[in-house]
Amino acid sequence: MALLLELMLILGGNWDGDAEQGPPPRSGVPSADGYVMPPEWALHQRCFMAWPCHEGTFGIATSERRQAAYSAFAEIARAIAIFEPVTMLANPAQVAEASQICGPGISVTPMVLTDSWTRDIGPTFIINNHGNLAGVDWQFNAWGRNYSDFSADAVMARRLLSSLKIPRYAAPFVMEGGAIHVDGEGTCLATSSVLLNSNRNPNLSRQAMEKYLRDYIGVEKVVWLPGSLEDDETDGHVDNVACFLAPGVVAVLDTDDETDGNYEALKANIDYLEKTKDAKGRAFDIIRLLQPPCRIGQNGRRLALSYINFYFANGGIILPSFDDATDAAAYQKLQRACPDRQIVQVPAQAIVEGGGGIHCITQQMPRGIDNLLKELS
Repeated sequence: MALLLELMLILGGNWDGDAEQGPPPRSGVPSADGYVMPPEWALHQRCFMAWPCHEGTFGIATSERRQAAYSAFAEIARAIAIFEPVTMLANPAQVAEASQICGPGISVTPMVLTDSWTRDIGPTFIINNHGNLAGVDWQFNAWGRNYSDFSADAVMARRLLSSLKIPRYAAPFVMEGGAIHVDGEGTCLATSSVLLNSNRNPNLSRQAMEKYLRDYIGVEKVVWLPGSLEDDETDGHVDNVACFLAPGVVAVLDTDDETDGNYEALKANIDYLEKTKDAKGRAFDIIRLLQPPCRIGQNGRRLALSYINFYFANGGIILPSFDDATDAAAYQKLQRACPDRQIVQVPAQAIVEGGGGIHCITQQMPRGIDNLLKELS
């Protein structure tokens, strides 16, 4: 099956920037066709990542920072590959180098890229009750035009879905995959600082956005968290502050330091979760993970260090570590909350220096009946 998918990617894809962009999107909306976004702990076919290529993101023009970013991406890919296949997308000129650094266990496939945040530039995969896969192609504008050149990333989801021959739904609004988290039972976590930001969707009300989320990922209720991290250049992606561990169970970032710049925002999230319920009417079981102490990055701004920004793999969790005493506490709390998963901690400071985390550079592809039939054919 792994070989089949790699052949599909290489032979079916249009990798250069001027290539034809694939078939038109499906008409209608995914939910009307029975599609929903599955929770991240659902069984995966594979994980997609994208090799670092943007000089401004990781400072990769300098040899030391370039090697740090490459090593971090490769180590995370190898950790995920313990549990499920990984496909690393890379600009054609970087394929050989990425293959050498990642090693023989990681498939590297050419794809024209501007940057490497696969969670945000890749498709969000959805599945229907027959087990068929499709993908949502969100409009992407580089987190409110934080960067001027994002042309390749804006069409990456379309190209990937075309190469995989997976139906595509084109969303009529700006979104990034790191801005949402679902429980698989109708509830979505999100922040208004991202989805309702004037730099993304200036003309959308909260009610209009909630309808779009119902239409495109099949949720019934959106839980709008009020707080985000200092100096988060995404304007407050939810995957830095809260995520579902299971239906009704939410992991949240917390701090017990009242002088910390994130204190009020993180407490506001916890207070809000304690007072609200999910789509099924359940109160939330809240698992608090203490953030590391404040750390300033090479750009002079606070790093968004978060244990929430992890990756669910098949039977595992790839959890960031930051060379701090809080690493062990986060590991132990998550292990108690997810006893059936093997937790692998991987150093993530080099990723966070670029503005994101482990969750931000990964995108899971659920395992559907399509995959099973191809494997049996």
